[in-house]
Amino acid sequence: MKDILETVAGEMQEVLTQVDANQTVELAEKIQKANRIFIAGTGRSGLAGKMFAMRLMHSGYPVFVVGETITPSLESGDLLLLISGSGGTVSLLHYAKKANEIEASVALVTTNPQSAIGEYSNLIVRIPAATKKRLEAEPKTIQPLGSQFDQSAHLVLDSMVVYLLKAYPGNRSEASLNQKHTNLE
Repeated sequence: MKDILETVAGEMQEVLTQVDANQTVELAEKIQKANRIFIAGTGRSGLAGKMFAMRLMHSGYPVFVVGETITPSLESGDLLLLISGSGGTVSLLHYAKKANEIEASVALVTTNPQSAIGEYSNLIVRIPAATKKRLEAEPKTIQPLGSQFDQSAHLVLDSMVVYLLKAYPGNRSEASLNQKHTNLE
């Protein structure tokens, strides 16, 4: 087990060192300026998106998860953040097209900037990780399916929260984030 943990940690480090910090800062700036943030992904990528949405909510951002019953309509001035390793998830492609019609911004976190969703995106954060497709250009991994991408997306997005808290502290502190944490536990 120790060897597996070390291998997975090494894979994560290798992927994360190749993420373009400028792309992540640009996405953070879009989040800061957006009227509201809408996040969507499917499967484990969607779960990474929900974790990011939770931290943005704790940080005081107006954020919604697409598909939840209380999610309002997307409007111009909003940001739609899509998380798709392949960049070709059909439902997310539909969301990107609809967002373009509404003139909302679209950001994509993906391994494939030249993807179908990428064509409809105003900003792309490329994470050079393995997906379940196991394309030749993707890095090797011992992890199943798209675990390497999903974990990398989670770490990149969590790091973005840290960046936002440092760059735009306002009234945000560990205590203020904790006040927004659920108390129905």
